[in-house]
Formats: sequence, structure tokens, C-alpha cells
Amino acid sequence: MSDLVQVTGLNVVARGESGEEAPIVKNVTFSIARGEVLALIGESGSGKTTIALSLMGHARGGCRISDGTIRIADVDVLSLPPEQLPKIRGSKVAYIAQSAAASFNPARTIMYQVTESALTHGLMTRAEAERKAVELFRSLALPDPEHIGSRYPHQVSGGQLQRLMAAMALITDPALVILDEPTTALDVTTQIEVLRAFKKIVRERGATAVYVSHDLAVVAQMADRIAVLNRGEIRETGSTEQIIHAPADAYTKELMAAAHPTAHLVSASANEAPRAPPLLEVRNLAAGYGALDKQGMPANLILNDISLSIERGATLGVIGESGSGKSTLARAIAGLMKPARGTILFNGEPLPAEMKERTRDQFRRIQIVFQNADTAMNPSHTIHRILARPLEFYHGLRGAERDRRIAQLLDQVRLPADIAARRSSELSGGQKQRINLARALAAEPDLILCDEITSALDTVVGAAILELMAELRRELNISYLFISHSISTVRAVCDDIVVLYAGRKVESGATETLLAPPFHPYTDLLISSVPELRRGWLEETAARRALPAIGAAADARTSPDLCKFLERCPARIDGVCNTRAPVHRVIRGGKEILCHHGDAELQRLLAREPASEEA
Repeated sequence: MSDLVQVTGLNVVARGESGEEAPIVKNVTFSIARGEVLALIGESGSGKTTIALSLMGHARGGCRISDGTIRIADVDVLSLPPEQLPKIRGSKVAYIAQSAAASFNPARTIMYQVTESALTHGLMTRAEAERKAVELFRSLALPDPEHIGSRYPHQVSGGQLQRLMAAMALITDPALVILDEPTTALDVTTQIEVLRAFKKIVRERGATAVYVSHDLAVVAQMADRIAVLNRGEIRETGSTEQIIHAPADAYTKELMAAAHPTAHLVSASANEAPRAPPLLEVRNLAAGYGALDKQGMPANLILNDISLSIERGATLGVIGESGSGKSTLARAIAGLMKPARGTILFNGEPLPAEMKERTRDQFRRIQIVFQNADTAMNPSHTIHRILARPLEFYHGLRGAERDRRIAQLLDQVRLPADIAARRSSELSGGQKQRINLARALAAEPDLILCDEITSALDTVVGAAILELMAELRRELNISYLFISHSISTVRAVCDDIVVLYAGRKVESGATETLLAPPFHPYTDLLISSVPELRRGWLEETAARRALPAIGAAADARTSPDLCKFLERCPARIDGVCNTRAPVHRVIRGGKEILCHHGDAELQRLLAREPASEEA
């Protein structure tokens, strides 16, 4: 194979507030053969996306490509005048971004947007473009490929929208496709569908691609070679097998270690103390949105019949796909939305359903840390002001006493004291999330609700946040409710786990027993969908068991309590699962499941081995 892409001595600089320029990509050189997929991996800020954008001759605001050459086929990208660059973008080089939702125009149909690039560059007629779009929809395993193009972006799921963006990129048959973290925002089961579709179409079309990611397990499925980046420099380049199994550089070894969160992060203190009443207890909680019916239930019911408890000093994990009700549960506990039914007890006392009815002390004792650190902080305030506010509100601290406490909080989250003078825009993603934790700690809470707090962070930074949480738990005896869609993350930090599906609790139990078979069929799907750090895993998962045929289920309006997982369940039984509501039952290891099956049946029907350490 000849090289399609050649990058030599690439340098990119960024301009500071005072006008001085600092290097952010330093003398980067690599090549990509025709039909090859090269992965760029590294922490946030390592230069992955900056390099990827440079392949289109583009530099983000405040940045400049200062030196180097980039050749794609017969085009010297950096020698093109600015007015010529748009001609290669979308035709010679195509870009698939991380957030498909932000890349589509909500006012235009999908077909209009997918074919727009081909029509703009004059590569085919509208009829030809639409025929090719339908072929791409079919290759990407999209539902109803002949008609999905007539929908609008809000009328398809996130995983479907991500695949539609791939169709938009591939319709012009570009020489190079850039995939920039295209599955990071997806939950594990959706991610597998999208990865399969991407890999299939890239291989079928012999596409040359750059895959930007911080997820080594995903890269192992997609890439032929890997370039490891750190602080704008390439630390190591090699085949995927070599980088995974025999990394040479110390930083690559650090990345590999961070890809395996370890269970030693969990403190055993909660299990060593005598059993006391739970710190938090949720009983038969139901919550949702929309008009209430005669029974007082909302038209859009998000959570139904949820019960759980958290011991003092313990961590409870809540996992499930997007839309399972995880964040709604946290909002109901925090008082940000009023439950339609159920009781929330804190220290054995009923907690008022709405925030306006809660006391200042009840606010103080339950804090929440949100997924997106960027939107959780006021960008116009300094870190000092952000941390001072809860100290003043909850504890009445002022002046020197308040400033000493701010310094203590920054030390607790392992940040230097001088960071207090900076604003959130001047911090990295990991630093911002540490500030969010420090703000929650400022209230001196008993319980912190953590809503996907590491999902937007790279592997190394995410592991550091988990380690910090474990240290704070040991030092302060704080309890956590930890929401995630990552099995490996909850395995590392949680004592107990609750699995939600479509607003129902389908399984719960201690971590070590819940992650061992037999599983509820949905838990089995979650565990088996976590990419393993080895090549070939994606192809193995494609050979899934076919779903057993069943008759039509009872009308959902007359039987709303039928199993929500019915249509996807490989263990479903005709005449049982589609006619009767499942019941809560306790199976091996003391874990509770919502299913018609018991231990032996689940073991036989799913035939799963214990979850591997890579899961």
C-alpha cells in the first residue's frame, strides 16, 4: 500500500492574552497508507483534534499552523490559498464530529443535509445523491433506509444521528475520513451498534481514516496503527497489537494502566462498621413530566416503582442506557423535580419532595455534581468566588476564615491554592470537575450525587477523579450516589449497584455479586457490550444469539407492567413474557432481579461466563 497521507514537521501555535504564541503541536510527523485506519490517542489537550483539523488546513480560533507540510493524495494542503480550502473540505477530506446533534440543522430534513456536500461540490445530480444516500443508510444499518431521510434530526435517536453523520461524510467518497471521538457521547449498547456500522462501511469502501479517541478499547477495534500523543508531541507509533501488548514509551504504559480501573479504589469502611439505618432510602418512587392523570401519574412516566438505599459512607452505583431514568432519579433526590409518588427518607426522616419546602440544612447535606463541568460554573466568576458562595451561604464564613477554607478545599481536591484567582475557562476538564467536587464539599455534605461526572473526561483524568473520590470518602466518610453507563467505572468505585432500564429497576445487589452470573438479561447485554482491550472483540460480538420468536405482546395501555426489555430480550418466552408482568425475585448471591426467570434458567438461557476484567 502506498501512503495517501504524509504529515511532516507539523507545528501549531496558540496565541495568549498578551499576544505571545506558545506551541501546542510540536514537530509532528506521520503517514497513513491507503485503506489504513490510524488512531490518534492521548489525554485531553494532547493535540489529537488540533492535528486532525490541520489535515483540513484548519486551525481553531487563536491558533495558527506555523510550519510543516501535509499532503493528501496529490494535494499539498498547507500550500493552498484560503479560498481553495473549502473545495477540499467535504470532498477530499471529510470530518465526523463527536456531537452529531450539534452538527445537524434542526430545520432541514436529514436527506437535505446528507446530500448537501455532494451537491455543493457538483459531484452528482440530486437524484444520484439521494440514491447514494439510501445505499449508505442501508450499509450503516439504519432503520427504514428508503424513508429515514425525510425525517428531521430530532426524530431519530442519538446513535442513528451519529451514523447519519457518517453517511454525510462518506457520500462524496473522500480520500480521507476523520472520525473525532464519534462514540464518546453514546452509551455502551448504542456505541457497539455505531462502531460495527462504522467499521463495516470503512472496510467495505477501503476508506483511509484517522480515528481520534482517548478510549483504547474502542481504538483496538477500529485502528490498524496507533500514534500516542502527549502535550502536542508523538510519543510512540506502532501497530495496534504492539501498542496494546508491548508499549515501549512510559506514557503509553500509563495510558494502558489507566484503561483498567481497579477495585482497590473502593473503601471497605462502610462494611466494617455495625449496620445502622440507611443514610438515604427511596421507596416506590415514580417521577415524570406532563399532565397528571386521575391517579396523579404524569403522562410521560420516566421512573416507576424505584426503591433503593445508601448506607452512611457507602457508594451506590446506578447504571443504564441513556433514557433509563438515571438523571431523573438524581434530580428527584436533590429536590429539583417533584416525584409523582413515593417517599424519600434521609437519616430516617421524610425529605420534602420539592426544593422550596426543604430547609437550608437539608440543602447542605445533599449536594449534586453534574456531568458537564463547563455549564455548571459561571464563566464570569473566579474560582475563589465560586467556592466562597457555599461557604458564605451554609456556614456564614467571611474574610480570612473563608479564604483559609477555600485553600483547604483546593488542597483536598489536589489543586494548587493559586488556582483560586483563575476562571473556569482557564482550567482543563479534569480541573473543572475537581472544582465542582470542591464546591460540593464546601457545604460539608453527607451525600454527593454524581451524575456521569467522568463520562466527558479522558481515561487518565477520569481515573484520577475516581481515585480522588475514593480518598475523600475514606477521609470524610461521605456517601455517593454514582450515576454512570460505564460498567468498569461502577465496578471500581461502588459497593452496590442498581441497574435501570426504561425507568424500572431490573437488578440490584452488591457489586461483586451483581457482576457475576447469572444476570438479568439486560445486565448481561450491558456487560457484554463493554469493549475489551483486544483486537477482534467487535467481530465476536456481531455473532449474537438471534432473538426467539414470540407472539404479539398485550396492549401496553392495558398491560403497562409488562417487561420493558421484552423486545430486546434473548431469554424471552412466548406465552409468559408477553402476557404477564415480571416479578421481583432474589437469586444467587442475594441480588434482586425483575424477571420471570430464576438462577438456573438464566444461567442456561444466557450461558455467560463471569465478566472479564476488561469489561
